[in-house]
Amino acid sequence: MRTLTLPGGARVAVVAAQWRDAFAVVARGRVQLELRDGAPGPVLGRDAYFWLRDTGVRALRNPDRRTATVRIHTPDSGPWRNDMTSGNDTAVAAGPAAGRTGHRLRRLAGTGLLATLAAVVVTTLAAALARALGVDFAIPDGGERIPLGGFAVVTGFFSVVGVVLAAALLRWSARPAARFGWTAGTLTAISLVPPFLVGADAATVAALVGLHLVAAAVMIPALTRSLRAG
Repeated sequence: MRTLTLPGGARVAVVAAQWRDAFAVVARGRVQLELRDGAPGPVLGRDAYFWLRDTGVRALRNPDRRTATVRIHTPDSGPWRNDMTSGNDTAVAAGPAAGRTGHRLRRLAGTGLLATLAAVVVTTLAAALARALGVDFAIPDGGERIPLGGFAVVTGFFSVVGVVLAAALLRWSARPAARFGWTAGTLTAISLVPPFLVGADAATVAALVGLHLVAAAVMIPALTRSLRAG
């Protein structure tokens, strides 16, 4: 057995001859497979196993900052190079593997569902409390007041959008948690603008902004933690 060590952000080319009869297990961190055309492949978490014979992967890379290790099992003691500083990106690759992406997607979906329900309940209760304190949620342009059910529907819809975005990043991004945090934070900031444009009174504007932040405070940490889980 040999151990391949990949420091944070490192990349090592896959040489077909060295992986001909090799069977590998991710022992620590995460490892992403780089496909033959250079496109990012699946991200394998801890305890994921794979082999790279006749599949089409040209490199392994560590998408995280912490060190990742891969235990490689071979029937012989042939030469194995772990040259992380050579920068050789032209070696012929063998192919990919099976990981735990499906399991992580299911776990993310479960977490997203629970977080969505929590966000809907918390936001609706917060809106009810604001109304009890005198906030009318009247929108002058439309001549109507926002019903409590409206907060539940809007929160649920955009929470589901967040779950779909997180799932897409988990499937196709090398750093899904970081990218999700940045994207969700940006979208949350953008969502704070419309309340100032509808012509409502100051109390309603403040309450709407607060409700946006409440929903984000429930959804973003929950999905980010799920994306970070190896």
